[in-house]
Amino acid sequence: MGATAGAGTAGESATVGRVTDHAELPRLVTTLAAAFSTDAVMLHLVPEEHRPRLLPVLFRRVVRDYFEIGEVFSAAGRGAALWAPPGGYPIGGWTGLRQLPMALRVFGRRPLRSVRTEAKLLAGLPDQPYWYLDVIGVDPAAHSRGIGSALLEAKLSEVDAAEAPAHLTASSARSRDLYVRHGFEVFEEFALPDDGPTLWRMWREPR
Repeated sequence: MGATAGAGTAGESATVGRVTDHAELPRLVTTLAAAFSTDAVMLHLVPEEHRPRLLPVLFRRVVRDYFEIGEVFSAAGRGAALWAPPGGYPIGGWTGLRQLPMALRVFGRRPLRSVRTEAKLLAGLPDQPYWYLDVIGVDPAAHSRGIGSALLEAKLSEVDAAEAPAHLTASSARSRDLYVRHGFEVFEEFALPDDGPTLWRMWREPR
């Protein structure tokens, strides 16, 4: 995906666990589609009238792939996070090819804008290995309950234990500020092509 979104602010704790059961897929898809319905990158790439139908298509494919190539975390169905391991992002090989039909269906109404956006997102990736937070989303009805923080902490504690860095791209000032509170630092601020939104590339050294 190349962009993150929808993390809630710190507040009451939420139970978060790693998910491997594909039976959880429908709930994860519903949560992420709702979380990204107002995400700046999705607003830029997918016309509003098509988002209710196309965002579930997008996340059904992406979550399925992360069950195989990465790690999926869920906060009792109210939020989800998808992490790619060191060397696992950007997604390539057979998995990348498998995503092409989905990408054409979801982003095909603005193809040139989508291609330029993806190129911009990939151009600034760091060279060294890192854990990449590809997607994080919280159901809008559950914002400000600490779910975003709980999702972050669930994996960052493991990343710290492995003495590994982490990287993400924030797509809103709100989520950027949340990531700062969890040890990330902005190393680049940039705008997407075609009058797109401002994003922030962020890096976190292990604690």
